[in-house]
Amino acid sequence: MNLEQARFNMIEQQIRPWNVLDSHVLELLTLVKREKFLPEHQQSLAFMDTELPLADGSMMLSPKMEARIVQEVAIKEHETALVVGAGTGYLPALLAFRARHVTCIESSPDVFAVANRNLQSQGIMKVSLAKGEAANGWPQDAPYDVIVMTGSLQVLPEELKQQLKIGGRLFVTLGNAPIMTAYLITRTTDTDFACKPLFETSISPLPHVEHLSTFSF
Repeated sequence: MNLEQARFNMIEQQIRPWNVLDSHVLELLTLVKREKFLPEHQQSLAFMDTELPLADGSMMLSPKMEARIVQEVAIKEHETALVVGAGTGYLPALLAFRARHVTCIESSPDVFAVANRNLQSQGIMKVSLAKGEAANGWPQDAPYDVIVMTGSLQVLPEELKQQLKIGGRLFVTLGNAPIMTAYLITRTTDTDFACKPLFETSISPLPHVEHLSTFSF
C-alpha cells in the first residue's frame, strides 16, 4: 500500500469536499501520520471515510470529522485546549501541533492506555493526558481557549461554557441519533455566547453521561 498516495487521496477526495480548505490544516494531515495512531491491523483503514473501533468498543472519529474540528476551532500557538475523549491520541496530537498546550481527559482505562502509548511513541510532548470524567469540563486547568467534545451530548452543561475564556471556542455535537448537529460556541463576553450550527452528523455519545430527551444552550 502506498501510504502517501492513500493520504493524498483522503485529503483530496474526503476532506477538501467537506469544506476543509485551510492550508495549515491540510498540511497538518501530512505531518501527523494518522496510521501511526492505529494498531497494525487497522493501519490499512487509516485513510478510509469511516469510524474505527477503539479499545473499549467506542468509535474513533472519521478523518474528515477530525480535520473539520481542527479547522473550526482554529487554535493558535499561544492558546490552550481541552479535549474530552482521547480516541487514539490523534486528534489531541493534531491540535498540539498548533497549540501552546492540550489537556486531554479520557474515562476508559483501555482507551487511555492506547492513546498514552501513541502520544509517547510519536513524541507529542504538548498533550497532558489524564484519566477522568469530563462531560462537565475539567476545571483544574480552566479556562481554555478551545474545548472539543469528541462524543455527542444531549444537554450542553453550563459548566462547560463557563470554562471558556472570552473569545474561546467550544466544538460540541448535540442531539439524538440518527441526526445530530455540530456547533461552534464562542464566548463573546462574561455572560454572552454566540452559537453557530456547522453541519448535521451522528457520532457516538460521550460515555457515562445521563441521557436526556432535550438539549439546550
